[in-house]
Amino acid sequence: MPSIHAPELPQHYSWLNTDQPLSLSELKGRILLLDFWTYCCINCLHILHDLKYLEKKYKQYLTVIGIHSAKFDHEQEVENIRQAILRYDIEHPVLIDQNYDVWQQYTVRGWPTLVLIDPKGYYVGSVAGEGNLAVIDEMISNLIQQHQNNNTIQPKNLNFILEKQEKSINKPLFFPGKVLADQQSDRLFIADSRHHRIVIANSEGKIITTIGIGTPGLKDGKFNQAQFSTPQGMTFDEKQQILYIADTENHAIRVIDFNKEIVTTIAGNGKQRNRLLSQPQKGIETALNSPWDLEKVGNQLFIVLAGSHQVGVLDLETNLFQIYAGRGAESCVDGDAIEAAFAQPSGITTNRIELFIADSETSCIRGVSLGENPQVRTICGSGELFKFGDKDGQGFEVRLQHCLGVEYANNFLWVADTYNHKIKQVDINTGVCKTVIGNKEMFSEPSGLSIKESTLYIADTNHHQIQQLELNNLTVKTLPLDDTDVR
Repeated sequence: MPSIHAPELPQHYSWLNTDQPLSLSELKGRILLLDFWTYCCINCLHILHDLKYLEKKYKQYLTVIGIHSAKFDHEQEVENIRQAILRYDIEHPVLIDQNYDVWQQYTVRGWPTLVLIDPKGYYVGSVAGEGNLAVIDEMISNLIQQHQNNNTIQPKNLNFILEKQEKSINKPLFFPGKVLADQQSDRLFIADSRHHRIVIANSEGKIITTIGIGTPGLKDGKFNQAQFSTPQGMTFDEKQQILYIADTENHAIRVIDFNKEIVTTIAGNGKQRNRLLSQPQKGIETALNSPWDLEKVGNQLFIVLAGSHQVGVLDLETNLFQIYAGRGAESCVDGDAIEAAFAQPSGITTNRIELFIADSETSCIRGVSLGENPQVRTICGSGELFKFGDKDGQGFEVRLQHCLGVEYANNFLWVADTYNHKIKQVDINTGVCKTVIGNKEMFSEPSGLSIKESTLYIADTNHHQIQQLELNNLTVKTLPLDDTDVR
């Protein structure tokens, strides 16, 4: 096969995490790894850990360049991509690929795709999807050996001016993903996701306590010893005083016991599950795949698994975990639960008759019945991976854009229409969806919702704060978090 020069990267497009555009010609003598990604994609987020590993291992020889080829309209805006870089602590340069130009030049067909370029600027090969770390690692190792022998590789360390150096965020919260109001006491549970901790505050904004030391890890123990990694959704057992947490990047379900003041793991072994689960397994022995939110119904804990596009259920008496709905395909298919399909489900709530799910990649709201022979239905939204927008209406004519949060109250669903920066209301019986409030100045990628009496609490993720929407008069105010005297 003849050698093929890799197409040059455009210099006139926007670049982030670097003070100047990068060119293949200037980077000759180094191995380049192009990561074609879009920041909504859970598979793209999974391989960020692989990239960090490779960047550290081959620092002298390898340069990773992210090529952000957006799926959603919202993801085409430079500032939104900058926020994603900060949120996921990306430390390599990122080129914003306009109109899929670079994508097409490299004949990419899906996210994520990694493209390897040798030190002489020739295309080596590409791999698509996750789970390819060993393959890429071996390819890079072989390239280093080959080009050392030919004296065509130049070892040196490159440093870039990163977005986090230019834009520091000094707030009590850092990209909070979800929020939960305790219905019986004056407490708010906040998943302070990128601080890797749980914050407990009252309705006036006084922080009562924090749980977790603030650095990513999987460690049980006392509140001031435990570690989480990007916690997201929560559900609370008032009687037992137990908070259940979807510890997303640990691929685990954690429990905070307020009576004993300890954190324990009840499901997930800290590893990402790459194969579909066919039989029930003990929760503590089961690998999960990016649990994003959960809801307790009786002694069952229902969990949306964004990474495997499924809904799982953990029996809290037997600690047996199994799949409740979804065959693992990334799509929108209604009908029998086990044959149905979801696309990155990221929010869940219930009226105790049906589960309601924010199916983010299809930008729609799904329903899953509880009981024998569960069925899945699409309540509103297009039900297609590439049909999205911002349109009120009924059923399939509704257009949402990457909705992440959903909350049930009084026969209605409240939806965090994340990429439209809006809060919407959906009738669970008719599928009628209408905008309640919101714009990109008021909210920035709201991701989690919780209602208590007439107040809707909103995790306003990119604004690093919790908003309070009074439903009686539709006024919004920011919860003024005060972290003085935190114990």
